[in-house]
Amino acid sequence: MGVADGFDLEHHGDLEVGEGLVDLAVNVRAGTPPPWLLDAITASLTDLAAYPRQNAAVAAVAHRHGVAPERVLLTAGAAEAFVLVARAFRPRHPVVVHPQFTEPEAALRSAGHLVDRVILRPEDGFTLDPSAVPADADLVVIGNPTNPTSVLHRADDLRELARPDRILVVDEAFMDAVPGEPESLAGASIPGLVVVRSLTKTWGLAGLRVGYVIAGAGLIEQLAAVQPHWPVSTPALAAAIACSNERAVAEATQAALDIERHRVHLLDSLGTVNGLSTYGVARAPFVLVHVPGAAEVRESLRTQGFAVRRGDTFPGLGPDWLRVAVRPEDVTDGFVKVLADLLPRNRVGAVTREGFS
Repeated sequence: MGVADGFDLEHHGDLEVGEGLVDLAVNVRAGTPPPWLLDAITASLTDLAAYPRQNAAVAAVAHRHGVAPERVLLTAGAAEAFVLVARAFRPRHPVVVHPQFTEPEAALRSAGHLVDRVILRPEDGFTLDPSAVPADADLVVIGNPTNPTSVLHRADDLRELARPDRILVVDEAFMDAVPGEPESLAGASIPGLVVVRSLTKTWGLAGLRVGYVIAGAGLIEQLAAVQPHWPVSTPALAAAIACSNERAVAEATQAALDIERHRVHLLDSLGTVNGLSTYGVARAPFVLVHVPGAAEVRESLRTQGFAVRRGDTFPGLGPDWLRVAVRPEDVTDGFVKVLADLLPRNRVGAVTREGFS
């Protein structure tokens, strides 16, 4: 079910990218995969005649998060994890907190579930009020940090969503891009908690399809029961092992610090452009921008060599929103110069940041 209530839930940033365009639409870290990761993946190609064996990769991911191996399920990217959730559980009242990545809702709807939405508001900084989630919701999905708002929710607020009779799915695909991962629930012992992680964004592995779920052993068994045999390829397993060791964790930590510095530069630069607004506190490798006439601006940016992500496919947003990926300062400087030249000079006010703590 690609379209629901007027929102194209299956639209993704890669559809915005074209030949010759600077990619500010996809949230994969620039300059990845690193050479050592490519070496690990390449070395695995000699084992392609054998069926994939997951034990070593599961153990590596479990060690990285300090959990028992039976609490880890490897998946063909985070997208497969959402499909498994939709197939494994039979909620009476599933709720997705928006704006957020649309794949979880699309998967639920495709599996025949009637999905309810909780919409976070820009005037509240897109922050979560746990009381806004219906008490009878028995499956709740939320991103942290959230795509596309870039907001990092407090772990304590997410814990408030947990119930003995509720599945709480937290999409942490971008959590490793936050220095120190301070609000992560990966490894937490919370009944009903399902944490989804991805290796796509930090390590540049969108084409390899590798992610994982961390949950209680019973929930992992339910998810695994609806998963096809050998869902993760041998090269993807090699990547999961390589990205879970101490060297990789240290590199990811440094990358998160670099992203933080680049994001500050992006926001400061946007602050020099008339007619823009941002809401909340951005913590992810992208920022959400409100600009009247965003569709026209996006098309004009394409003619000037830059691809950004449209925001109107995310429930809770409309035609005046754009998502911009964080990139190194030189790329940002070129982008912002073009953006400033495109926007009408008579728009009132420079970028407004509505910060919430």
